[in-house]
Amino acid sequence: MIRVLVVDDQELMRVGFRMVLDASGDIEVAGEAGNGEEAVHLAEQLNPDVVLMDVRMPVLDGVEATQRIVTAGSSRVLVMTTFDLDEYVYSALQAGASGFLLKDTPPDDLVSALRSVARGDAVVSPAVTRRLLDRFVDTGRIAPRDASALDALTEREREVLAHVAKGQSNTEIARELFLSEATVKTHVGRILTKLDLRDRVQAVVLAYETGLARPGT
Repeated sequence: MIRVLVVDDQELMRVGFRMVLDASGDIEVAGEAGNGEEAVHLAEQLNPDVVLMDVRMPVLDGVEATQRIVTAGSSRVLVMTTFDLDEYVYSALQAGASGFLLKDTPPDDLVSALRSVARGDAVVSPAVTRRLLDRFVDTGRIAPRDASALDALTEREREVLAHVAKGQSNTEIARELFLSEATVKTHVGRILTKLDLRDRVQAVVLAYETGLARPGT
């Protein structure tokens, strides 16, 4: 059973999420919180598999709450937002969220996303993340990081990371680099391990921050 902590400052939204998740058969709502501060405390107490986190809340917003929860290492976080180009979303991805969904996401897609996050996967496609990051690079809001952060990678791993940052799947990367999918999967795994990243979404963020990926490339 996947245990989920639902965090939203609107009670009606929390009720709706609970109804959808309770009907899934394999997801249990372990608790509910109305702001980020409550979410941090409950995540520590309940140790849910996934925290379904609103980003705009009083007392403590979802970005800071996400960072605290991810740092504690107790749970993975999936953020919910009204607008897919919300600057809060970018900040939440930087803070370690495993992805984001729009609040009007169909129920089946929400359930599928939570299952993916619980398995350790990122739910937002790198392509969607790239569109978000393109916007923030253009507005100068992405804080650059020293490219030396990538020094641990081999030349081939850098090449694979650049393709991941384009939003390409393992199949697409394999085709372009004339490699097997298994080899690409191995490279991606090594990239995540060497750079201490949770998933492909975090890899895309880092590629933009270090300048390996740029808008339109």
